[in-house]
Amino acid sequence: MAAKKKKDLLASMSDDDYSAKDIEVLEGLEPVRMRPGMYIGGTDDRALHHLFAEVIDNSMDEAVAGHATRIEVELHADGFLSVTDNGRGIPVDPHPKYKDKSALEVIMTTLHAGGKFSSDAYETSGGLHGVGVSVVNALSDALEVEVARSKQLFRMKFSQGKPLGKLEDLGPINNRRGTRVRFHPDPEIFGPKAHFKPGRLFRMTRAKAYLQPGVEIRWKCAKELVEELDAIPHEAVFHFPDGLADYLKETMGTKAMVTQEIFSGRSKKDSGHGRVEWAIAWSPEGYGDADTFVRSYCNTIPTAGGGTHEQGMRAAITKGLRAYADICGMGKKMTHVKADDVMNGAGAMVSVFIGNPEFQGQTKDKLSNTEAARIVESAVRDPFDHWLASSPKDATKLLEWVIEKANERVRRRKQRDINRKSATKRLRLPGKLADCSRKDAEDTELFIVEGDSAGGSAKQARNRITQAILPLRGKILNVESASMDKISKNAEINDLMTALGTGLGRKFDLDDMRYERVVIMTDADVDGAHIAALLITFFYRYMRPMIEQGRLFMAMPPLYKITQGAKTEYAIDDAHKDELIETVFTGRGKIDVGRFKGLGEMMASQLKDTTMNPKTRKMIQITIDDENLPTTESLVETLMGKRAELRYQFIQDHAQFVDDLDL
Repeated sequence: MAAKKKKDLLASMSDDDYSAKDIEVLEGLEPVRMRPGMYIGGTDDRALHHLFAEVIDNSMDEAVAGHATRIEVELHADGFLSVTDNGRGIPVDPHPKYKDKSALEVIMTTLHAGGKFSSDAYETSGGLHGVGVSVVNALSDALEVEVARSKQLFRMKFSQGKPLGKLEDLGPINNRRGTRVRFHPDPEIFGPKAHFKPGRLFRMTRAKAYLQPGVEIRWKCAKELVEELDAIPHEAVFHFPDGLADYLKETMGTKAMVTQEIFSGRSKKDSGHGRVEWAIAWSPEGYGDADTFVRSYCNTIPTAGGGTHEQGMRAAITKGLRAYADICGMGKKMTHVKADDVMNGAGAMVSVFIGNPEFQGQTKDKLSNTEAARIVESAVRDPFDHWLASSPKDATKLLEWVIEKANERVRRRKQRDINRKSATKRLRLPGKLADCSRKDAEDTELFIVEGDSAGGSAKQARNRITQAILPLRGKILNVESASMDKISKNAEINDLMTALGTGLGRKFDLDDMRYERVVIMTDADVDGAHIAALLITFFYRYMRPMIEQGRLFMAMPPLYKITQGAKTEYAIDDAHKDELIETVFTGRGKIDVGRFKGLGEMMASQLKDTTMNPKTRKMIQITIDDENLPTTESLVETLMGKRAELRYQFIQDHAQFVDDLDL
C-alpha cells in the first residue's frame, strides 16, 4: 500500500514541484549536528568517548612535535571534561582569509580547518581532516577554550558549535602556556542520561602516555564520580620512559614467557621515513579468551582494525625467524611456517609516526598506507636479527615454539579434512548442510540461513566450491537465558557446532573451524533481525574468538527491488529506497517498487548478485569493542537475559532515538 502511494505521488508531481527552494544548504557545523554518525561513528557510548579522543589527540600532536611536555585531563563533578596542555597554544591572531575572525574561532567553527594540513606546523599528526575539535564543539552544549600564548591569556565560549561572543583578552599571564579545552556533551545528541565513564577515560588517558615517552599526563577525577569504580584512582600521574615496553610488561603481568626478555625498540626520528616503536613477547598462557594480543597505533591514534603497520611487523618477525633458522640449520623445519604461526601466542604492540597517514573512516580504525608496512618492516627487521643473535638460547626456544605451533596447525588441518566427511554424512538431511567442495578452510564460507525455503534459494545461488549452506528451523535457543544442559540438547545448536567442527566455551578451538568465515543471512525484517541477534549472542557467549579474529559477518540482503524500464536497483531499507528513487531514477518512466517478503522469495540469480557474490555483495563484520567490554556485557545481558524489566527500561531510555518504526 505504501509503495502504491509513493508511485501515485511521483506520477502526480510536475517539474515545478522540485525547484531551487527545495535545495537545502547546511552551513558551518550544521552537518555535524544533523548527521553526527558521519563524523564520530554514531551517538552511542563509544562515540561519546570519541569526543575525548579528538581533544586529547590535539594535545598529543603538540607533544609528539616536541612543543608540549605535560597534558592534564580532568573529569569534573558537573559532567564537564577538560584537557590542558603546555604546548604552543592555538593561534589567536586574525585569520588572513577571515579577517573579522580569530584563527581560534575559525578552527573551532569550521570543518577542515587546522594546522594538520601543513607539514610546517605538524610533521606527523593524528588529525587528518581538520574536523576533530570542531566536531567536538558542534556536539557540545557548552565548550570553553582558554589559550595562554605570548604571556597573554585568551578565552572564547561556544554552544552547539556557535560562538557566544568574541574572543576575550583576559590580560597578561606569566606562569602558563598552552591550550585548555573544557566541554560538556550535548544531551540533545547523546541523550539526557549520557555521561563520561571515569574508568574508560582513565584507561584511554593512560594508553596515550605509553605512546609518547617524553610526555607526562596527569589524571584527575571528581571524588564522587570515582567512587563508582573502585579500581580507578582519584588522581594519577602517567609517565613511562620505556613507552610500549612498559605497556606490554603491564599487560603480560606474571604470565610465563617463551623468551626471558620482551623484544622492544624504537627507531630514531627520521622526517623522511617516519618513526616506529614496538614491543613483542610470546606466552603459552594466552590472553584471556584469545591466544594472541595485538595493539597498534598511528600517530598515537589506536587502530583497532589493524592495518599495514601491523603487516610490516608480522613480516619483519617472520622473515627474521626464517633467516635465523637457516643459519642454525633449522630452515627445512620452517618451510610450512606461516606468519600466523609466528604470531600465535604473541602479545604485540606497534606504534608508527608518519606524515599524511591514510585511515579508513573518520574514526581511524584501520591504517591503509602501503608505505607503512615497508617503514615498520625496515625499522624492526635489523634489531630483531640482532636480538636473536645476542640470545641464542632464547632464539632457539622461540624457533622451536613456532615450529611446534605450525606442526600442530598442520595436524589439525588434516584432522579437519577427515572430520569434514563425517560431519557432512551426519547432517546430509532434507534442508540441512550443503557443504562446499574445498577441503581446507581457506576462503570458505558457511552461510546460516533462515528456513528451508531460503536454504533452497541459497543453495542454487552459492559458489559450490567455497560456500556452504546451513538452514535453521526457525529461531535458535536464546543461550543468554538457558542452562548449559538445555543448550547441549538443542538440535539446531548441535547441528551448527557439528558443521563448524568446534567445541563450545573453553573447549572452543578456532584452529578446528572448518570454514574461514561464518555469514548470518536472514530475512531483512523484524523476525530476521531477531534470529540474527540470537545467533550473534550464541557466538559471543560460546565462540567469541571467532568474532575477535574477524570471522563472523552479517549478510545485507535487499528489502526492495526498484525498476524503471531497463534500470534495476536494490535497496537495503526504506531510507535507501527513498534515496535511490530521488537520485537514480530521475527519468519520466514508471517506477515499480517491489518488496521481498524473504530470501526464499528471491530468485537465485538475484540472491547471488545482491547478497552472496563477493564482488557485488555488502556484508557487516561483527566486532567487539574491547575498550568498552563491560558495557558490551551489560548490553547483552539487558537485551537477551532473563530480566524483562531491564529490556523495558532500555526501551524507555532509547525510545527517543527511534525516528521511524515501520510496522
